Amino acid sequence: MAGNSRLTVAVHALCWLALAERHGHTGLTSDQIAASLDSNPAAVRRALGPLRDAGLVTTDVGPGGGWSLRAPAAAITLADVYAVVESGSVFVLHPHQPRQDCPVGYGIAPVLDGIYDRVAQVVVGELSRHTIRDVLDTLLQRHPLPIPWAGVPLPAAPES
Repeated sequence: MAGNSRLTVAVHALCWLALAERHGHTGLTSDQIAASLDSNPAAVRRALGPLRDAGLVTTDVGPGGGWSLRAPAAAITLADVYAVVESGSVFVLHPHQPRQDCPVGYGIAPVLDGIYDRVAQVVVGELSRHTIRDVLDTLLQRHPLPIPWAGVPLPAAPES
């Protein structure tokens, strides 16, 4: 069973928005976010739509518009993001009920359900200890870009 990258994509996009905000941008377009993800704007909109619906990001139209964080990066935990982008449990039970006249099939679901609930609590607990700001600060410190930054252009200087 393969995992999915919804949480990773969402955290990446949120970190990119937080970094842009640090550089004075009020919002990023789907194209700008897609460039960082090496993805496409439609995929960005699909990824950020649920975060917008949950109140973690906002969108504005027109000049200077685009996607932006609705709350400070220090206030958005990875658990907040996880709760939005990951539906259901960390692990799921059988897609159908196993044989009930089998000693393993009869008792496996309630045993695994309890274990999986405890795993989910650990996952959410760990994710609760990390914010978007924490992730951004750590990645900028531990993995600085070895080449000149070619990302979002610097904001225009205010006219005198």
